[in-house]
Amino acid sequence: MSAPQYDVFAIQYAQSIRPSRDYFMLPDPHDGPLPIFYFLWVLRGSDRVIVVDTGFTRERAEARKRDFLRCPSDGLRHLGIDPDAVETVILTHMHYDHGGNIGLFPNAEFIIQDREMAYATGRDMRYPAIRQPFEADDVCDAVRRNFEGRLRFVDGDEEVAPGVSVVLVGGHSRGLQSVVVNTRRGRLIIASDAAHFFDNMLLGNPFPVVVDVARNLESHERLMRMAETPDHFIPGHDPLVMRLYPQVDGDPLSVELSADPLEPSPLVAFP
Repeated sequence: MSAPQYDVFAIQYAQSIRPSRDYFMLPDPHDGPLPIFYFLWVLRGSDRVIVVDTGFTRERAEARKRDFLRCPSDGLRHLGIDPDAVETVILTHMHYDHGGNIGLFPNAEFIIQDREMAYATGRDMRYPAIRQPFEADDVCDAVRRNFEGRLRFVDGDEEVAPGVSVVLVGGHSRGLQSVVVNTRRGRLIIASDAAHFFDNMLLGNPFPVVVDVARNLESHERLMRMAETPDHFIPGHDPLVMRLYPQVDGDPLSVELSADPLEPSPLVAFP
């Protein structure tokens, strides 16, 4: 029996413009201000909806000087999805822009890697340079869900639903996982922060928030081997994603990733 197919959407909820040097570990050839977009993703099948990541709140946006465009729940409702009815959320990692807003999903089970939860609650958080992309309140929310029996832990690569798998890639965070989902146009890779931008991969120049540079670079190669074509790889924060894929029902902040792209991915040039 063939695996179920999902419609897959990227929902933008925030953005900011920062010096491009903030996005690259090595000297950056762009040398100027560049936008960064903040997304969560939705996998909608015939009998289930899976949300990937939960975003952050307006209060967190103000504290971190991000431009908050809408609550992620509003983006879900535009797709006809009630957050209260969502039963499964995949947390790719626990950084503030991916693991906040857990409270938006009061009836969901949250899928997270063992080592990400251990990392976010463990000894490394003693160091300001390590904990900077985490928020203690978000981590505590995840701990509370664990005490409620609503965290589902995985250890490595695993199929978490028919047609949906998580892949432990690490690098950017200890337990970062990407998502592989079956769609009508083939196997789609939601990389999350394995690559923030297409250029992180094309230039071999990682995003500077990283705990293991070699593993981050290896994740680019591994995920590209898993992708059926360059058009099947979706980076975590690149504004170009919003241009490559068609809008959903006229919503300029939502695009359908399972639709045919409007133009080729720049990753056709990936080594």
